Amino acid sequence: MNLDPSVGESGRLADAASPSGLGAPAVRHRLIALLLVFGSTLAGCERQPDATKVPGRWYTTAEVGEGARLFAEHCAACHGAKAEGSGGDWRQTLPDGSYPPPPLNGSAHAWHHTLSVLRRSVAYGGIPLGGKMPPFGDNLSAEQIDAVIAYFQSQWDDKIYSAWERRGGVDVER
Repeated sequence: MNLDPSVGESGRLADAASPSGLGAPAVRHRLIALLLVFGSTLAGCERQPDATKVPGRWYTTAEVGEGARLFAEHCAACHGAKAEGSGGDWRQTLPDGSYPPPPLNGSAHAWHHTLSVLRRSVAYGGIPLGGKMPPFGDNLSAEQIDAVIAYFQSQWDDKIYSAWERRGGVDVER
């Protein structure tokens, strides 16, 4: 004979009353309901792209990944696959008086420009300033432009990035 009051005659908890005064079936139903609510909440959570912030930088690893794809599609033909530039001296004018596309990997002057200036340069191009870079604001969203910038800034070493920050690089809210 079992003297434990929490176990019913069959030896199962389902037959006994819980300490709260509810029978075990009621407790089990509450537990199942809780699990269903919790489970359905989790089921609604889709895996988000990796939004891990790159240590010491304003952008995320997801932005760098998306930026790499966009840079390859829209920018690499002129600025090089790794933002290294088109070769030659980007400071020397071409026969038509324009300058060749500069490297964006931190070895040229891009790091002298704040985030807002970089955004404008991508969105409106270099034509308003006498350059040849076309505007990309009609083809890329603001988020995509940020991703492109994140990609080429990911090519900058920490010394260049720190210098950019000291110059007021992140001058706008994100």
